[in-house]
Amino acid sequence: MTTPAAAHPPVRKFQHKPIPVVLRWVMGAWIYGLVGPLVWVLQKAGLAERAFSRLGARRLTRFKEQNPLRDYVPGKQDVFVATYAKSGTNWMMQIAHQLIWHGAGEFDHIHSVVPWPDTQMMGPFRRYAVPLEDARDWETSPERKRVIKTHFDWELIPYSQDARYIMVLRDPKDIFVSSYFFVRDGVLGAAMPSVDTWYNLFLKEGSLIGGSWAANTAGYWAQRHRPNVLIVSFKSMKRDLKGAVRKVAQFLDIKAPEALIDLVAGKSSFEYMKGIDHKFRMGKIIPWRPEGAMIRKGAQGGSAELLTRERQKELDAHCMAELKRLGSDFPYEEFCDIA
Repeated sequence: MTTPAAAHPPVRKFQHKPIPVVLRWVMGAWIYGLVGPLVWVLQKAGLAERAFSRLGARRLTRFKEQNPLRDYVPGKQDVFVATYAKSGTNWMMQIAHQLIWHGAGEFDHIHSVVPWPDTQMMGPFRRYAVPLEDARDWETSPERKRVIKTHFDWELIPYSQDARYIMVLRDPKDIFVSSYFFVRDGVLGAAMPSVDTWYNLFLKEGSLIGGSWAANTAGYWAQRHRPNVLIVSFKSMKRDLKGAVRKVAQFLDIKAPEALIDLVAGKSSFEYMKGIDHKFRMGKIIPWRPEGAMIRKGAQGGSAELLTRERQKELDAHCMAELKRLGSDFPYEEFCDIA
């Protein structure tokens, strides 16, 4: 019998590389020498929220106009992991990738094997992840599938009955906290706006990390009845990791014995993934600052770290009102811990 490895030409490995050192120094000088002081002035003048909101709105418009997935036709090998940013994306990618490789999915960096087409519009991160056309490891995988990551809203993701779509939904309060530390420690540094500004931005359509959480969630939730769409809550993954792994395996039609479920759950645990955090990080952006961690706490219900009780309640009320305005019947109480 011809083995998968013999049936295909050798796969050309994509080597994930950090941003070039020279460019990092240029970015660092720009952020600390120009953007940081500008943000300070804008906040003192009460204009930071408006400026960042406009920047976020332009970013979302550009994504819609230049969508790199617009002409892509997904195949039966494609498993999209689609999330609002900081919703457990890497966690689900690890689960799906390890299941596809029967627990033996090795990589120097997750984006050496998992395409992230969104980055084609992200300037210095344009070559951050393996391009779709080069991501051919799936041809020799036991399940002949591959994971594709995206933070796009549903309407920007190409749909095919042949592909599979896994969507992870997380409490917006926890997303807020996770996103603040991630952007501050991993990207903006001195140019990071205050917690108050970040909070107000999060409530707006122009949020810098992905637009409206409610619109993104409503769009994903509306697809739940499709047979090739799986909606998973971050909350349920924290409560029963093995159960989540088993559900994903069944969804992908992978015959997974209990030993494989245990293996994949072990490699998808917080402790294991925290230990290999460097394989998921964005890399050093500013040369004189340490790398920001990708996997920080992975907590459910830890928003009190940055949000007062009053703001937790306000954020819950805002998101539920937005979902109602959008006509969504998303069960907020089931996925989120209401303050």
